[in-house]
Amino acid sequence: MHIHILGICGTFMGGIAAIAREAGHKVTGCDAGVYPPMSTQLNAQGIELVEGYSRDQIGLNPDLFMVGNVVTRGNPLMEEILNRNLPYTSGPQWLSENVLREKWVLAVAGTHGKTTTSSMLAWILEYAGMEPGFLIGGIPGNFGTSARLGGSSFFVIEADEYDTAFFDKRSKLVHFRPRTAVLNNLEFDHADIFADLAAIEQQFHYFIRVIPGNGLIITNGTEENLERVLSRGCWTPVERIGVEHGWRASVLADGGVGISFLGKPQGNLNWALLGEHNRMNALAALAAARHAGVPVNTAIAALTQFKNVKRRMEIRGVVRGITVYDDFAHHPTAIRTTIGGLRDKARGARIIAVLEPRSNTMKMGVWKESLAESLAGADLSFCYNANLGWDAKEALAALGAKAVTHDTLEPLIESVAAVARRGDHVLVMSNGSFGCIHEKLLKAIENVGEAATS
Repeated sequence: MHIHILGICGTFMGGIAAIAREAGHKVTGCDAGVYPPMSTQLNAQGIELVEGYSRDQIGLNPDLFMVGNVVTRGNPLMEEILNRNLPYTSGPQWLSENVLREKWVLAVAGTHGKTTTSSMLAWILEYAGMEPGFLIGGIPGNFGTSARLGGSSFFVIEADEYDTAFFDKRSKLVHFRPRTAVLNNLEFDHADIFADLAAIEQQFHYFIRVIPGNGLIITNGTEENLERVLSRGCWTPVERIGVEHGWRASVLADGGVGISFLGKPQGNLNWALLGEHNRMNALAALAAARHAGVPVNTAIAALTQFKNVKRRMEIRGVVRGITVYDDFAHHPTAIRTTIGGLRDKARGARIIAVLEPRSNTMKMGVWKESLAESLAGADLSFCYNANLGWDAKEALAALGAKAVTHDTLEPLIESVAAVARRGDHVLVMSNGSFGCIHEKLLKAIENVGEAATS
């Protein structure tokens, strides 16, 4: 079958493209601004890419058009597909019907930590010799690719709550019908498609309704919002993480992590990941892997060799003793926990936070009242105040001299470079490219050092 994918360069649709190609289908695709790293990954797999959404792509004569949720009515190619009554479907529906239907699906849902937890879980299964397939919204360090079909019946998927397509406004996760489901957390996000938290909870309720009775739900027992969703109806056994009557992770004197389940020690985890949020991610992955048949001690051993996902506390460079990190955090909770995790490592050293409020929800100002509190753990904060419908300077006023805002990128980079000193940790946070700030910032820090010695 020839499948032509509209919006192919998004992580999810690009992953489906790779899986479809591996399954033996001819795959082509188009996007507005065909861009790396996904374009590079797809080209390497022999997938032909077309720039834009021209109507003449109808002439490729595919058997099926697969439509990403970036595509809206008015898109010229989509309008031509509709006018000619040509066959089309969404990515999640195609994946559900053609790949997942006969798989043991392990789905990871939640506002935060989906990508990291999915990557941990896929690696544990791989380490245990189970050759899982996976589709993850990032590039796991242990695999170097965001998706693969796999060589077994096990399939790990990041279960996103964002909508499916312009013609299917259900969350993607409703399509996946897992046997093992992880509910990491639940907060309000995606204000561009959800009116309030209750609307997201409704989608999570739909998700729970299709998990079979012989499956397992692993949920964050400290989250009231998840408990409220479960109370609406649950037909599947539940294990909780982060609570006495479930899975617990305790920091040991030697820096390791003690893992227990129902009060019984399961082993000690020694790894390099930082923060309580990653300990919770690990518990969810351990519990899910155990349900799939992996002994806990094997899973713990796997996590000692886990390589984190790109853009999750990724060190981009060290110049003049100053370390620059890249992180995907864009929600106040993720910003706060990321800074908290880095504080565990930095201890008394300074943390300089550099934030681009870029997500649709951030741009709408939904979280502006929470922004100062989320950055409070940093010693200094720099915020990019461009393209916002609200004033970041006003939102961060409570931080006083600890917060600086800039409307343009170059002055922001110069300001950070000017104040950074040996031993500092510069934490850059954005869910976009942030104008390739990391390379520019490292160069600016280097130039400041050269100027000081000349």
